[in-house]
Amino acid sequence: MEFKKPEKVAVEQLRLDHRNPRLVGEGKNASQEEMIARLYLSADLGELLQSISANGYMDIEPLIVMPDPQSSDNKFIVLEGNRRLAALRLLREPDLVSKIKKSENLSIPVPPMDENVRDTLNMVSVCHVNSREAARSFIGFKHINGPAKWDAYAKAQFAAEWYKSGRDQGVDLKSIANAIGDKHDTIKRMVSAVYVLQQAKKEKLFDIEDRYSRRFNFSHLYTALSRSQYMDYLGLEDGWARHDPQEDQVPQDKLKELQNVLVWIYGSKEEEKRPVIQSQNPDIKRLGEVLAHAEGRHVLETKHDLDAAYASTESVDNRFKDALIKARDNIRDAAVSLRAYDGQDQSLLDIAADIKEVAETVHDRMRKKWRSFKEGDEE
Repeated sequence: MEFKKPEKVAVEQLRLDHRNPRLVGEGKNASQEEMIARLYLSADLGELLQSISANGYMDIEPLIVMPDPQSSDNKFIVLEGNRRLAALRLLREPDLVSKIKKSENLSIPVPPMDENVRDTLNMVSVCHVNSREAARSFIGFKHINGPAKWDAYAKAQFAAEWYKSGRDQGVDLKSIANAIGDKHDTIKRMVSAVYVLQQAKKEKLFDIEDRYSRRFNFSHLYTALSRSQYMDYLGLEDGWARHDPQEDQVPQDKLKELQNVLVWIYGSKEEEKRPVIQSQNPDIKRLGEVLAHAEGRHVLETKHDLDAAYASTESVDNRFKDALIKARDNIRDAAVSLRAYDGQDQSLLDIAADIKEVAETVHDRMRKKWRSFKEGDEE
């Protein structure tokens, strides 16, 4: 792919890209101010602001731009370099910083600058392309396996849009994976998960803007959707993510289940529900085991508590073994620290007496059952 020769343009001529993969959630209707706020939260603009304010804008790598189809006054959409444009605008426009603080309730500390530094912020080098397609291979490789890597969700959005817009012209995911230097199976799983999120949003079941935490762990979802328990719960064909991704894969009669899974993984601000997934390992596996167990699903739906739901999936025998071993380990820990007891606290002595009584009861009942078993075995 060839770019036109770089040229200098004024920063005022540049617009952030609504379809920038770094934007978590739909950027289509977002204002320029909203996009800058999102980039500040998700793309480490703080360090970039500090660097530019101290050293000036280092115009080494041109931004990649295309004509803005919505503008008639020589404006350009920045396809590559949105972080840099956001930082330049924050440093150049004090009123913009105030506006973001008021409208987005976000305070952005902007470092002070010398005037000679400020003079470097007015003009930037850009390379012009006529369309998004002309720049995709370069942008994808740079941000997926190159020096400025995107997070998993940004990668997935980029690949999903490329695939959706080009598949009618013969573009497949294998060629996209080759162009951006990633594994074919990984790209398939990620694009499939993007389509699931898009279906949930379209059906008004879940919007990632409503997630409980600011952090968006996209890998939780595409990892979950590769597990058989989640496929069965959502009515997905076994191995569905290994095929070419399709929109609206979750059947209509499983939409409530889709909503459940997304809220359990990401929570909901509107419903004031925290996610039950605290970490991918082991919680994604545990949630999958709960989904495959009727009693576990019921507990999770009523209590929104993964620990309680998972415990209900375990056999009584396993729970008894675990509890007994934990009790032994805890009492051994107490014995190691026994010298810390100075004899003054009667309540601790009462607790120890209660432990002794319960332990003797458990032991007596277990011994009777053991004897009964042995006698029956001898007969």
